[in-house]
Amino acid sequence: MPISLQKGQKVSLTKDNPGLSKVVVGLGWDTNRFDTGGAFDLDTAAFLLGSNGRTTGSGDFVFYGNLKHASGAVEHLGDNTTGDGDGDDEQIKVDLTKVPENISRIAFTVTIYEAEERRQNFGQVQNAYIRIFDETNGQEILRYDLGEDFSIETAAVFAELYKSNNEWKFNAIGSGYQGGLAALCANYGVDVE
Repeated sequence: MPISLQKGQKVSLTKDNPGLSKVVVGLGWDTNRFDTGGAFDLDTAAFLLGSNGRTTGSGDFVFYGNLKHASGAVEHLGDNTTGDGDGDDEQIKVDLTKVPENISRIAFTVTIYEAEERRQNFGQVQNAYIRIFDETNGQEILRYDLGEDFSIETAAVFAELYKSNNEWKFNAIGSGYQGGLAALCANYGVDVE
């Protein structure tokens, strides 16, 4: 039975699942059917962060334009530009055994592509969730449903995996940002053009 988390809740991922090394982070959402003049395209990303909460370089930013981290630890499985259908809209694979020693956290984010031009925000997104399942058997371990407490934000940090005392833990964050992807990149120390 998967653990269902609340905002701000932290839970150990590896303590209760000994031997767990390969997980898939699935992110999903639905969009309200308001006419905003354009289709919604939400994009997931993973930021691999050092102990200072920042990336060590642009390669630590895994997204549709950089699908795989050099270490092989994090791999984005591709961009879904419509979000149609049930289940995960985008997925990111994580091999916990390959995460470089200098990386202590992996933040999972979602941004709305061209949000300002399309007059879109997370207030128009519903049923957003992040879940983690074991890649080897497909068993869901935990899930966090974000709820509807967003309004004008165009980017959101859904959750993060972090290392503590040689175990991996999950933190359900659910915080929104204005300024889209550029704001997230600035927050995590990624230079964007």
